[in-house]
Amino acid sequence: MIVDYINAHQSEFWILAGFVLLVLEVVTGLTTGIFLFAGLGALVSGLLMQAGLLAETWTVGIASVGISSGIIAALLWRPLQKLQGGRAPEKDNSSDLVGYEFVVEQDVTTLVPGKTRYSGVDWRVEIHKNAGVDSVTAGQRVAVVSVDVGVFRVKPI
Repeated sequence: MIVDYINAHQSEFWILAGFVLLVLEVVTGLTTGIFLFAGLGALVSGLLMQAGLLAETWTVGIASVGISSGIIAALLWRPLQKLQGGRAPEKDNSSDLVGYEFVVEQDVTTLVPGKTRYSGVDWRVEIHKNAGVDSVTAGQRVAVVSVDVGVFRVKPI
């Protein structure tokens, strides 16, 4: 019954499948484009069948969806990449911990990081690249300039 209806209405099936795939792309938030390209390919195939340019058979439908998806992907790949922007977003090192001051417990150099315990967590202490020094001696007061996961980057005060 339902299979007979779908076999008799191939163009409508492919158009509906295209819209379903496009909705899945939006709802799932996938950024790979698989549902996007397959959905557009299914829409194109369904519209070509409805216009009478393609035969309404499963073989032609599946082949047309595959070929049109590939062509659409090739045509849209570069423009979609440009929309995303070519560069990675700048790292945000802002934190409530920036400006926190403490006394280092051991010598820290640009090659050998130190460590400190803050709020129950052991933090690695590194000298910030713009600190203007290559080492900080034990007992010297420093300020946190930037924070990363488990890392304080500091400069002497």
